[in-house]
Amino acid sequence: MLNKKMAAVLLCLLLIVTGSIQKAGPAEANNGFVTITASNLNVRGGPGLSYSVVSKVNKGEKYPILTQEGDWIKIGLSAGREGWVAEWFTSKVTTSNDVNPSATTGIVTADSLRVRTGPGTSYSLAGSLTNGETVTIVESTGNSIKIKSTSVEGWVSKEYISTGASSSTTQARTQQTEAVVSSGVNVRTSPSLSGEKIGSLIKGSRVAVYSQSNGWAQIQFNGTNSWVSSEYLEFANQTAANISNSSLPQATVSASTLSIRDSASLDGSVIGQVLKGQRFAILEESNNWVKIEYETGKTGWAAGWFFEKSQNKAPVSKRPLNGQTITVLSNGTNIRSDAGAHASVIQRADNGDRFEVIDLTDDWYQIRLKGGKTGYVAGWLVSLTGSGQQIEKPDGGVHTKNKKIVIDPGHGGNDSGTIGARGTLEKDLTLTTAKLLYNKLKSSGADVYMTRTSDTYVSLASRVATSHNQNADAFISIHYDSIEDKSVRGMTTYYYNNPNLAKELHSSVINKTKLNNREVRYGNYHVLRENRQNSALLELGYLSNPTEEILVTSQQYQQSVADGLFEGVARYLKVF
Repeated sequence: MLNKKMAAVLLCLLLIVTGSIQKAGPAEANNGFVTITASNLNVRGGPGLSYSVVSKVNKGEKYPILTQEGDWIKIGLSAGREGWVAEWFTSKVTTSNDVNPSATTGIVTADSLRVRTGPGTSYSLAGSLTNGETVTIVESTGNSIKIKSTSVEGWVSKEYISTGASSSTTQARTQQTEAVVSSGVNVRTSPSLSGEKIGSLIKGSRVAVYSQSNGWAQIQFNGTNSWVSSEYLEFANQTAANISNSSLPQATVSASTLSIRDSASLDGSVIGQVLKGQRFAILEESNNWVKIEYETGKTGWAAGWFFEKSQNKAPVSKRPLNGQTITVLSNGTNIRSDAGAHASVIQRADNGDRFEVIDLTDDWYQIRLKGGKTGYVAGWLVSLTGSGQQIEKPDGGVHTKNKKIVIDPGHGGNDSGTIGARGTLEKDLTLTTAKLLYNKLKSSGADVYMTRTSDTYVSLASRVATSHNQNADAFISIHYDSIEDKSVRGMTTYYYNNPNLAKELHSSVINKTKLNNREVRYGNYHVLRENRQNSALLELGYLSNPTEEILVTSQQYQQSVADGLFEGVARYLKVF
């Protein structure tokens, strides 16, 4: 009898354990999977907002579909749990591997492609890939694919992997650009001086360049992928049509490597490639995309924000400059690489420094620097020795001179702000924009202050205190926006008390960038509400929109925004 009782007890225990084990696994996915498209999405106990939250899921994560009622999907969670999510925050996939079986390899088409540990930007970084690298495609889900290369394995955005060619070598060769070696150069195994030297090329050698990354060019050397410094290459891919077609506006590529597509969209197929420094005639424009002839007889579309545009002008009449010198009037005056405030600063000069004048272009003096180098300085920042008329400061400088401007780069330190669809941190981008604006205002004679100049946390009260302590004529708070709906794009500007500054800044930036206009609005923000000075807060584009994130992080856009903000504040100070 005892043995029978023991056997019954053991049988019950076995059934309980077996049931527990069966419940531990995830629910079966008879209806496919969903990928979560929202950050920190609530999972509810039933199909509706009235049900309590039972869990949270993150953007990019994939879950099996158990059933669906209206706009709500029941998903299987870990440890046998389940819950409901709103369909409009998901993307359905019917299989975990939707890559074309014949396309087992791909080519990276982005300059620096982030690889993550899971299918979405919420996952941590596993490494990065450079343009032109070959990868093996392992798996795909939604807009992400799992890849494997010689250096890293993980998940990347599908739009930056091209799988259209029958082999990686074939595709790479269709996108090559010819270059001539201008001086003897070492060939290395990786794009760095620390890369192993495997040979060298002599002056005059011709090479096919497949991609560029951070000043290095990828070539084929003895049948292997190798790298040389782009500094020693002269590219010969400008077509005669581009050079001779002087009636059309011209544009210079500003990205290291830029894909050419068959339509004016990131959804277009990659059909070619151009490199930084190449100049093309713009044949057509559409929604921030430009059509160019990238090879003789071949046209395609490229992202317009990766071009520096310049309308052809009649030759500027030169003033005689032989034997003349200029003297710098202020400490910290910028010497730039080209004629214009958009050009990079190559060094700074102080009050009393003198330089020999070589040439004059649009009110900018080209001057001779030490070591045989040359640079450009704004004519209104120096005095001219010898015959010639002194160059006056442009109109904007008249109204900003001696005015106190406080620039407030949003977020900083442990407050990253929003994180873009491709991983851009708002705190970094606001500081970049603020520094560009600071340089423009400072050069115009304004008294400029920044609430932060590095990646540090500054409280909202401290930001307002800076505005009050400096008795600011204008307080400009710089931000970038985010929203769950990835299709939303454009610029919004906010005010609290007086809309005049916000209106001038907004209209000027819209005019310069052609961004979608979301208008000037009332905003109950601390830095506006508690600020006694004239203030405005600008949201300069949506980082949650993948296409707009690419736009607003480009050098061309940043320069255009800074130009617009400068003109807007100058106009405001002139009128008000």
